[in-house]
Amino acid sequence: MRVETAGRSARRRDSRWTGFASAAACAAVAWLGLAPLPAVVGSARAQASETPSPGGVPYVPTPWPVVKAMLELAQVGEKDFLIDLGSGDGRVVIEAARTRGARGLGVELDPDLVQVSIDEARRLGVAGRALFERRDLFETDLSPATVVTLYLLPRLLRELQPRLMRLRPGTRIVSHDFGLGDWKPDATVKVDIADRAFGPPFSTLYLWIVPAFVNGTWEGRLDLPGRAETWRLDLRQNHQELAGSLRIGNGRGLLEQPTLSGDRLAFSAIVDGPGGRLRHAFDGRAVAGQLTGTWTVNAVRPAASGAGPASSVSVHATARRTEAPTRQ
Repeated sequence: MRVETAGRSARRRDSRWTGFASAAACAAVAWLGLAPLPAVVGSARAQASETPSPGGVPYVPTPWPVVKAMLELAQVGEKDFLIDLGSGDGRVVIEAARTRGARGLGVELDPDLVQVSIDEARRLGVAGRALFERRDLFETDLSPATVVTLYLLPRLLRELQPRLMRLRPGTRIVSHDFGLGDWKPDATVKVDIADRAFGPPFSTLYLWIVPAFVNGTWEGRLDLPGRAETWRLDLRQNHQELAGSLRIGNGRGLLEQPTLSGDRLAFSAIVDGPGGRLRHAFDGRAVAGQLTGTWTVNAVRPAASGAGPASSVSVHATARRTEAPTRQ
Protein backbone atom coordinates (compact mmCIF):
# COMPACT_ATOMS: atom_id res chain seq x y z
CA MET A 1 0.00 0.00 0.00
CA ARG A 2 1.31 3.43 -0.88
CA VAL A 3 1.22 6.54 1.24
CA GLU A 4 -0.03 9.12 -1.25
CA THR A 5 1.89 12.31 -0.57
CA ALA A 6 0.63 14.68 -3.24
CA GLY A 7 -2.43 16.83 -3.21
CA ARG A 8 -5.16 15.72 -5.54
CA SER A 9 -4.57 16.68 -9.14
CA ALA A 10 -8.15 17.78 -9.34
CA ARG A 11 -9.83 18.14 -12.67
CA ARG A 12 -9.58 21.89 -12.18
CA ARG A 13 -5.79 21.42 -12.26
CA ASP A 14 -5.70 19.47 -15.49
CA SER A 15 -6.37 16.09 -13.81
CA ARG A 16 -2.73 15.68 -12.87
CA TRP A 17 -0.87 14.60 -9.75
CA THR A 18 1.90 17.05 -8.90
CA GLY A 19 4.44 17.61 -6.17
CA PHE A 20 5.08 14.02 -5.07
CA ALA A 21 7.39 13.97 -2.08
CA SER A 22 9.29 11.13 -0.55
CA ALA A 23 6.70 9.00 1.21
CA ALA A 24 8.97 8.12 4.08
CA ALA A 25 9.90 11.77 4.61
CA CYS A 26 6.29 12.92 4.52
CA ALA A 27 5.16 10.16 6.86
CA ALA A 28 7.85 11.17 9.33
CA VAL A 29 6.81 14.81 9.02
CA ALA A 30 3.19 13.83 9.63
CA TRP A 31 4.21 11.84 12.72
CA LEU A 32 5.97 14.93 14.08
CA GLY A 33 2.73 16.86 13.69
CA LEU A 34 4.02 19.24 11.02
CA ALA A 35 2.20 20.28 7.88
CA PRO A 36 2.95 18.23 4.73
CA LEU A 37 5.92 19.65 2.88
CA PRO A 38 4.82 21.88 0.00
CA ALA A 39 7.88 21.22 -2.13
CA VAL A 40 9.67 18.15 -3.36
CA VAL A 41 11.93 16.78 -0.62
CA GLY A 42 15.21 14.87 -0.85
CA SER A 43 14.95 12.13 -3.45
CA ALA A 44 11.37 13.00 -4.37
CA ARG A 45 10.56 13.37 -8.04
CA ALA A 46 8.21 15.99 -9.41
CA GLN A 47 5.56 14.57 -11.69
CA ALA A 48 4.54 16.91 -14.49
CA SER A 49 2.29 14.63 -16.49
CA GLU A 50 -0.29 11.89 -15.95
CA THR A 51 2.35 9.21 -16.57
CA PRO A 52 4.51 8.43 -13.53
CA SER A 53 8.22 8.72 -14.10
CA PRO A 54 10.16 5.50 -14.81
CA GLY A 55 10.89 3.53 -11.68
CA GLY A 56 7.63 4.50 -10.01
CA VAL A 57 6.65 6.91 -7.26
CA PRO A 58 8.27 6.37 -3.82
CA TYR A 59 5.97 4.55 -1.44
CA VAL A 60 5.99 3.07 2.05
CA PRO A 61 5.00 -0.61 2.09
CA THR A 62 2.48 -1.49 4.76
CA PRO A 63 4.20 -3.79 7.31
CA TRP A 64 2.87 -7.35 7.18
CA PRO A 65 1.56 -7.29 10.77
CA VAL A 66 -0.47 -4.22 9.81
CA VAL A 67 -1.80 -5.87 6.65
CA LYS A 68 -3.08 -8.82 8.65
CA ALA A 69 -4.51 -6.57 11.37
CA MET A 70 -6.36 -4.44 8.81
CA LEU A 71 -8.03 -7.51 7.31
CA GLU A 72 -8.91 -8.80 10.77
CA LEU A 73 -10.30 -5.46 11.91
CA ALA A 74 -12.57 -5.31 8.84
CA GLN A 75 -13.51 -8.97 9.31
CA VAL A 76 -12.81 -9.61 5.63
CA GLY A 77 -14.32 -12.86 4.33
CA GLU A 78 -14.99 -14.75 1.14
CA LYS A 79 -18.13 -12.74 0.36
CA ASP A 80 -16.27 -9.42 0.43
CA PHE A 81 -15.00 -7.22 -2.36
CA LEU A 82 -12.10 -5.11 -1.09
CA ILE A 83 -10.82 -1.96 -2.81
CA ASP A 84 -7.37 -0.75 -1.75
CA LEU A 85 -6.71 2.88 -2.71
CA GLY A 86 -2.99 3.42 -3.31
CA SER A 87 -2.27 -0.32 -3.42
CA GLY A 88 1.55 -0.17 -3.91
CA ASP A 89 2.88 -3.70 -4.41
CA GLY A 90 -0.61 -5.16 -3.93
CA ARG A 91 -0.01 -6.93 -0.65
CA VAL A 92 -3.34 -6.00 1.00
CA VAL A 93 -5.50 -7.21 -1.90
CA ILE A 94 -3.36 -10.32 -2.46
CA GLU A 95 -3.41 -11.25 1.23
CA ALA A 96 -7.19 -10.77 1.36
CA ALA A 97 -7.58 -13.11 -1.61
CA ARG A 98 -4.97 -15.64 -0.49
CA THR A 99 -5.87 -16.03 3.19
CA ARG A 100 -9.52 -14.99 3.34
CA GLY A 101 -10.96 -15.94 -0.02
CA ALA A 102 -12.06 -12.38 -0.77
CA ARG A 103 -12.07 -10.65 -4.13
CA GLY A 104 -10.42 -7.28 -4.50
CA LEU A 105 -9.15 -4.42 -6.63
CA GLY A 106 -5.96 -2.47 -6.05
CA VAL A 107 -5.80 1.06 -7.47
CA GLU A 108 -2.32 2.49 -8.02
CA LEU A 109 -0.76 5.27 -10.12
CA ASP A 110 2.68 3.71 -10.60
CA PRO A 111 2.56 1.28 -13.58
CA ASP A 112 5.62 -0.60 -12.32
CA LEU A 113 3.94 -1.32 -9.00
CA VAL A 114 0.77 -2.36 -10.78
CA GLN A 115 2.78 -4.88 -12.81
CA VAL A 116 4.55 -6.14 -9.68
CA SER A 117 1.13 -6.69 -8.09
CA ILE A 118 -0.24 -8.53 -11.11
CA ASP A 119 2.83 -10.78 -11.29
CA GLU A 120 2.68 -11.60 -7.57
CA ALA A 121 -1.03 -12.39 -7.74
CA ARG A 122 -0.33 -14.80 -10.60
CA ARG A 123 2.58 -16.38 -8.75
CA LEU A 124 0.42 -17.03 -5.70
CA GLY A 125 -2.50 -18.34 -7.74
CA VAL A 126 -5.00 -15.59 -6.86
CA ALA A 127 -5.01 -13.58 -10.09
CA GLY A 128 -8.68 -14.40 -10.61
CA ARG A 129 -9.62 -12.73 -7.31
CA ALA A 130 -6.95 -10.02 -6.97
CA LEU A 131 -7.11 -7.41 -9.73
CA PHE A 132 -4.95 -4.31 -10.15
CA GLU A 133 -5.35 -1.22 -12.27
CA ARG A 134 -3.42 1.98 -12.87
CA ARG A 135 -6.03 4.57 -12.01
CA ASP A 136 -6.60 7.88 -10.22
CA LEU A 137 -8.18 6.95 -6.92
CA PHE A 138 -10.52 9.94 -7.19
CA GLU A 139 -11.90 8.57 -10.43
CA THR A 140 -12.41 5.05 -9.09
CA ASP A 141 -15.94 3.71 -8.67
CA LEU A 142 -16.13 2.61 -5.03
CA SER A 143 -19.74 1.39 -5.12
CA PRO A 144 -18.88 -2.34 -5.52
CA ALA A 145 -16.77 -2.34 -2.35
CA THR A 146 -17.82 -3.97 0.90
CA VAL A 147 -14.40 -3.05 2.36
CA VAL A 148 -12.15 -0.06 1.53
CA THR A 149 -8.58 0.09 2.81
CA LEU A 150 -6.49 3.27 2.92
CA TYR A 151 -2.96 4.40 3.68
CA LEU A 152 -3.26 8.04 2.68
CA LEU A 153 -2.20 11.28 4.30
CA PRO A 154 -4.87 13.55 5.82
CA ARG A 155 -5.12 15.96 2.90
CA LEU A 156 -6.30 13.18 0.58
CA LEU A 157 -8.52 11.62 3.22
CA ARG A 158 -10.34 14.94 3.63
CA GLU A 159 -11.10 14.99 -0.07
CA LEU A 160 -12.22 11.37 -0.08
CA GLN A 161 -14.39 11.58 3.04
CA PRO A 162 -17.64 12.77 1.37
CA ARG A 163 -17.48 9.87 -1.09
CA LEU A 164 -16.71 7.35 1.64
CA MET A 165 -19.66 8.54 3.74
CA ARG A 166 -22.02 7.86 0.84
CA LEU A 167 -21.00 4.27 0.31
CA ARG A 168 -23.51 1.49 0.87
CA PRO A 169 -24.48 1.22 4.57
CA GLY A 170 -22.44 -1.49 6.24
CA THR A 171 -19.34 -0.94 4.09
CA ARG A 172 -16.24 -1.17 6.29
CA ILE A 173 -13.43 1.35 5.92
CA VAL A 174 -10.01 0.77 7.47
CA SER A 175 -7.35 3.49 7.49
CA HIS A 176 -3.72 3.04 8.50
CA ASP A 177 -2.37 5.78 10.80
CA PHE A 178 -4.73 8.64 9.82
CA GLY A 179 -8.35 9.39 10.66
CA LEU A 180 -11.27 10.91 8.79
CA GLY A 181 -11.65 14.33 10.40
CA ASP A 182 -14.74 14.67 12.59
CA TRP A 183 -16.03 11.20 11.66
CA LYS A 184 -15.25 9.22 14.80
CA PRO A 185 -14.11 5.63 14.18
CA ASP A 186 -16.21 2.70 15.35
CA ALA A 187 -13.04 0.95 16.54
CA THR A 188 -9.33 1.71 16.93
CA VAL A 189 -6.50 -0.84 17.11
CA LYS A 190 -2.81 -0.37 17.84
CA VAL A 191 -0.35 -2.74 16.11
CA ASP A 192 3.23 -3.10 17.36
CA ILE A 193 5.95 -2.62 14.70
CA ALA A 194 9.28 -3.44 16.31
CA ASP A 195 11.51 -2.57 13.34
CA ARG A 196 9.82 0.63 12.18
CA ALA A 197 12.34 3.00 10.57
CA PHE A 198 10.75 6.22 11.85
CA GLY A 199 8.22 7.39 14.41
CA PRO A 200 6.82 5.28 17.25
CA PRO A 201 7.17 1.47 17.09
CA PHE A 202 3.49 0.94 16.34
CA SER A 203 0.75 1.72 13.85
CA THR A 204 -2.80 2.80 14.62
CA LEU A 205 -5.69 1.41 12.60
CA TYR A 206 -9.14 2.99 12.40
CA LEU A 207 -12.39 1.27 11.44
CA TRP A 208 -15.59 2.93 10.27
CA ILE A 209 -18.83 1.18 9.34
CA VAL A 210 -20.75 3.36 6.91
CA PRO A 211 -24.07 4.23 8.59
CA ALA A 212 -27.47 4.38 6.92
CA PHE A 213 -29.02 7.83 6.58
CA VAL A 214 -31.71 7.88 9.28
CA ASN A 215 -31.89 11.58 10.06
CA GLY A 216 -35.43 12.94 10.25
CA THR A 217 -38.91 11.97 11.43
CA TRP A 218 -40.37 8.46 11.27
CA GLU A 219 -43.97 7.43 11.94
CA GLY A 220 -45.50 4.01 12.53
CA ARG A 221 -48.21 2.00 14.27
CA LEU A 222 -47.93 -0.51 17.10
CA ASP A 223 -50.44 -3.35 17.33
CA LEU A 224 -50.09 -4.24 21.00
CA PRO A 225 -52.27 -6.82 22.77
CA GLY A 226 -55.65 -5.18 23.39
CA ARG A 227 -54.81 -1.85 21.80
CA ALA A 228 -53.06 -0.06 18.94
CA GLU A 229 -50.76 2.94 19.27
CA THR A 230 -49.27 5.39 16.80
CA TRP A 231 -45.67 6.38 17.32
CA ARG A 232 -43.32 9.06 16.08
CA LEU A 233 -39.54 8.91 16.16
CA ASP A 234 -37.45 12.07 15.75
CA LEU A 235 -33.79 11.35 14.99
CA ARG A 236 -30.84 13.70 14.79
CA GLN A 237 -27.78 12.11 13.18
CA ASN A 238 -24.08 12.95 13.11
CA HIS A 239 -22.49 10.09 11.16
CA GLN A 240 -23.22 7.00 13.31
CA GLU A 241 -24.04 9.04 16.44
CA LEU A 242 -27.74 9.58 17.17
CA ALA A 243 -29.98 11.54 19.52
CA GLY A 244 -33.71 12.15 19.53
CA SER A 245 -37.07 11.40 21.07
CA LEU A 246 -39.96 8.95 20.84
CA ARG A 247 -43.65 9.83 21.08
CA ILE A 248 -46.22 7.11 21.81
CA GLY A 249 -49.77 8.48 21.72
CA ASN A 250 -49.62 11.54 23.97
CA GLY A 251 -46.49 10.44 25.87
CA ARG A 252 -42.92 11.34 24.99
CA GLY A 253 -39.46 10.19 26.08
CA LEU A 254 -35.85 10.86 25.14
CA LEU A 255 -33.93 8.10 23.40
CA GLU A 256 -31.49 6.18 25.59
CA GLN A 257 -28.18 5.25 23.92
CA PRO A 258 -29.46 4.81 20.37
CA THR A 259 -27.04 2.87 18.18
CA LEU A 260 -26.52 2.70 14.43
CA SER A 261 -24.17 0.24 12.73
CA GLY A 262 -24.59 0.11 8.99
CA ASP A 263 -28.35 -0.22 8.55
CA ARG A 264 -28.89 -1.78 11.99
CA LEU A 265 -30.74 0.61 14.29
CA ALA A 266 -31.59 0.11 17.95
CA PHE A 267 -33.04 2.49 20.53
CA SER A 268 -35.15 2.58 23.67
CA ALA A 269 -37.11 5.20 25.60
CA ILE A 270 -39.27 5.36 28.70
CA VAL A 271 -42.68 6.83 27.93
CA ASP A 272 -45.65 7.49 30.21
CA GLY A 273 -48.92 6.11 28.89
CA PRO A 274 -52.31 4.70 29.96
CA GLY A 275 -50.61 1.49 31.04
CA GLY A 276 -48.17 3.32 33.31
CA ARG A 277 -44.52 4.07 32.65
CA LEU A 278 -43.29 1.75 29.92
CA ARG A 279 -39.94 1.11 28.30
CA HIS A 280 -40.22 0.82 24.53
CA ALA A 281 -37.28 -0.68 22.61
CA PHE A 282 -36.73 -1.19 18.89
CA ASP A 283 -34.16 -3.41 17.17
CA GLY A 284 -34.21 -3.59 13.39
CA ARG A 285 -33.04 -2.19 10.08
CA ALA A 286 -33.35 1.09 8.21
CA VAL A 287 -33.55 0.46 4.47
CA ALA A 288 -34.82 2.73 1.68
CA GLY A 289 -36.75 5.07 3.97
CA GLN A 290 -38.41 2.31 6.02
CA LEU A 291 -37.78 0.87 9.47
CA THR A 292 -38.51 -2.82 10.04
CA GLY A 293 -37.82 -4.75 13.21
CA THR A 294 -38.92 -5.98 16.62
CA TRP A 295 -40.59 -3.69 19.14
CA THR A 296 -40.50 -4.72 22.79
CA VAL A 297 -42.52 -3.17 25.64
CA ASN A 298 -41.73 -3.66 29.34
CA ALA A 299 -43.47 -2.16 32.35
CA VAL A 300 -41.25 0.19 34.34
CA ARG A 301 -44.04 1.33 36.67
CA PRO A 302 -47.47 -0.21 35.99
CA ALA A 303 -50.58 1.90 36.34
CA ALA A 304 -52.51 1.58 39.61
CA SER A 305 -55.36 -0.04 37.71
CA GLY A 306 -53.06 -2.82 36.59
CA ALA A 307 -53.43 -1.88 32.94
CA GLY A 308 -50.47 -2.40 30.66
CA PRO A 309 -48.14 -5.34 30.15
CA ALA A 310 -47.42 -7.47 33.19
CA SER A 311 -44.34 -8.80 31.38
CA SER A 312 -42.39 -8.21 28.22
CA VAL A 313 -44.39 -7.97 24.99
CA SER A 314 -42.74 -8.13 21.55
CA VAL A 315 -44.37 -7.31 18.24
CA HIS A 316 -43.28 -6.66 14.68
CA ALA A 317 -43.03 -2.96 13.88
CA THR A 318 -42.59 -0.88 10.74
CA ALA A 319 -42.35 2.84 10.08
CA ARG A 320 -41.75 5.17 7.19
CA ARG A 321 -39.81 8.40 7.11
CA THR A 322 -42.11 11.40 6.76
CA GLU A 323 -39.49 14.14 6.99
CA ALA A 324 -35.84 13.94 5.99
CA PRO A 325 -33.42 16.85 6.37
CA THR A 326 -30.71 17.34 3.76
CA ARG A 327 -28.15 14.59 3.90
CA GLN A 328 -24.61 15.43 5.08
